[in-house]
Amino acid sequence: MSVTRAVRRATELDVLVLTAGIWFLAKFIRYAFPPLFGPLQESYGVSNAVLGTAFTGFMLVYAAMQFPSGVLADRLGSVTVITAGVLVAALASLSLVVDSPFVVLALAMLVMGAGTGAHKTVAVRLLSRTYPSRTGRALGVFDTVGTFGGVIAPAAVVAAAGIAFAFGESWRVIFLAAGTVGVGFAVAFWRRVPSRVPDGETSSDATTLAVGSDELRRYATLFLDWRFAVFALLTVLFSFTYNGLVAFAPLYLTDEAQLTDATAGLLYSGLFLASLVQLVTGELSDRLGRLPIIVATLGLATTSLVAFVSLTGTAGPVVLGTALVAAGIGSHGFRPVRGAYLMSAIPDEVAAGGLGVVRTLLMAAGAIAPAVVGTMSETVGFRPAFWLLTASVGGATLLAVVLLIARPNR
Repeated sequence: MSVTRAVRRATELDVLVLTAGIWFLAKFIRYAFPPLFGPLQESYGVSNAVLGTAFTGFMLVYAAMQFPSGVLADRLGSVTVITAGVLVAALASLSLVVDSPFVVLALAMLVMGAGTGAHKTVAVRLLSRTYPSRTGRALGVFDTVGTFGGVIAPAAVVAAAGIAFAFGESWRVIFLAAGTVGVGFAVAFWRRVPSRVPDGETSSDATTLAVGSDELRRYATLFLDWRFAVFALLTVLFSFTYNGLVAFAPLYLTDEAQLTDATAGLLYSGLFLASLVQLVTGELSDRLGRLPIIVATLGLATTSLVAFVSLTGTAGPVVLGTALVAAGIGSHGFRPVRGAYLMSAIPDEVAAGGLGVVRTLLMAAGAIAPAVVGTMSETVGFRPAFWLLTASVGGATLLAVVLLIARPNR
């Protein structure tokens, strides 16, 4: 490859690198909070219940931002919304660098939820339009990089605990680093991306930010297409399963499979490391089509969970770990292809807002999954709760098969 071609290739990837980097930072900020509950409790003298409520607020604001951020992107362009989102999250992070009352932490978490919540929906639209012939590959890289933000955050919290920080508790280093990197990303994104994406991503002909009844009808009309409605339901069922599994897999392994905490933690890590498969499934969806890959990944997730739940109590950690990782491969493999499929199914003029509607639905389903599984585990047991998760992703697989069979131009 010539030097000129290599430089051109690197330039073409600017948008992907910066967009994925911001997603990494968003996931890092989100998943840094649970490991910090102990240090935060010591710093502020509050209970875990209070901290848990604050984190719930973070997630609720994050979920609530999906549709509005999409609408804003349809009106102002993706570049403006993404830049504003990362800058808001970064400034909220920097507000925690110095000592302050607990109310500042709680408000900062809400603002971080809003800033990070503005990214994913808009980023999927931006990448799908910037790399139209390689959308699956681009979204595979994007989602994989983001997942590793969640993998690295707990380790970063442990590393920060050994650092002497001039402004107070050592955990504040986490937010100094996140805020500084976030400001850097905002500047780089605003300077580099506009010249490398379609014009509609940097500006809009909209004269108002308000959403009228006619426009709301246009978003609602998307669901009159039965294929779109079925796929939206499919994503909701998948989200319910994935979030319930991620929330309770370690406790399920220790309570039902009688594994040690260390072994359960190791198997749980494998569930996230399986996210590397997104690089493969995104690429395959560009080559083989999206619905075949969707059926394959959801089918793998379903059969793996059937094996995982069925063998609990009789199989050892190797077998259960293999089944759990296989479920992770199917689940993570589905996610970039889901985004690519949705962007191809939504008209360009309402692309981000339409995706925001679907993401709001699937995130709402994901938000209630831990509550449902937790309640069932205390009333009827973990096994029935995990069978419910298995049935949910099984239903998603059947709907995907229906879409594959009924797809046009077969």
